[in-house]
Amino acid sequence: MGEMKWYVLRTAGSKEKKAAEYLQKEIERSNLQDLVSQVLVPVKKEIVTKNGKRKAVDRLLFPGYVLIQAELNPKLESIIRNDVPGMSGFLTENRMVKGNQVERVPVPIREDEAQRILGVQDENANNAAETCVNYEVGEAVRITDGPFSGFSGTVDAILEDRSKVKVIVVIFGRKTLLELNFTQVTKE
Repeated sequence: MGEMKWYVLRTAGSKEKKAAEYLQKEIERSNLQDLVSQVLVPVKKEIVTKNGKRKAVDRLLFPGYVLIQAELNPKLESIIRNDVPGMSGFLTENRMVKGNQVERVPVPIREDEAQRILGVQDENANNAAETCVNYEVGEAVRITDGPFSGFSGTVDAILEDRSKVKVIVVIFGRKTLLELNFTQVTKE
């Protein structure tokens, strides 16, 4: 048995997870599990606030790509290139063979690159989800929750580490600075 190496597979846009799932099923159906260690879609967890609601989402680290750790043989290559919907094959390089013919050959990524990607993936799995902010300083917002619900204001500061935003609101003719959670405001 040869050595398992990491290869990069190209996929259709936003079909990475489906292609990886289908590839896993094809590998099992063809009894090639001993040639494949893992199929990986590297993601990063983030918390996004939309319409006043917080939601954890997986952001792709490498959109359009799936990683596979495998010992390649012609049957596995054929499955990846021809049988998996949404997958267009390997990242390859051209090599000269017999005379002037050029052959496209899958190229494994270096071990240090694979370890870096896996390290980032493990780090993201262990870390709490990161908050993705869609507010900007000076932007008009409406308060949707709490005692000032229904008031409009302007974003004065964003405190990402605490998932809060400082909003200036006019109350009784005076400007007042309020500190609110991301979930308590929405864009106007």
